[in-house]
Amino acid sequence: VRAATDYEKELILIDDCSTDSSRAILKDLEGESDLSIHYHEVNQGKGAALRTGFQHVTGDVVMIQDADLEYDPGEYPILLEPIERGLADVVYGSRFKGSRMSRVHMYWHQMANNFLTWLSNMFTNLNLTDMETCYKVFKAEVIRDMKFESNRFGFEPEVTAKVSRVRLNGKRVRVYEVPISYYGRDYEEGKKIGWKDGVAAIWHIFKYNVLR
Repeated sequence: VRAATDYEKELILIDDCSTDSSRAILKDLEGESDLSIHYHEVNQGKGAALRTGFQHVTGDVVMIQDADLEYDPGEYPILLEPIERGLADVVYGSRFKGSRMSRVHMYWHQMANNFLTWLSNMFTNLNLTDMETCYKVFKAEVIRDMKFESNRFGFEPEVTAKVSRVRLNGKRVRVYEVPISYYGRDYEEGKKIGWKDGVAAIWHIFKYNVLR
């Protein structure tokens, strides 16, 4: 991640009460000037970790990176380009736009992603191909005042719904997608998301688009 771009950057690392050696590794990294490290004493989920991270953002652009090695930090320049060129305020990295290398997906996992993206698009009036992607990039001003509630994977439909409504200088934010590669794990390799998270995502789509 450090070597992915030449830009000055701050890495905000959140340990969500991990049970492996992650905390010990982070403890050894404390004090390094480009790291901001924070710990949860109780496991709360991805959304909660991102809420903690957003509270400590000091830069102009915010990028989300999961720690499971499914997404390639070497593609940061691709994700940043639309913002750098003044075209976008928000960029989603899509696993399904094609033209980059991806590991073959589990069929029903991809079908569930496609359905959730379609359902989200119906309410947000966006034409995303991958609402559930980890790789989301924001100008900091887009999310600075957003209040997030979801603790787990409901963060993805929640942030998408809120991005679709936010205004900068009185105008709807400009959202771009770029193709990314994806090295998805299967459940034998430690993938955690399951059908219950899909059901929860449907609820969050309705909650943040209809019941807001």
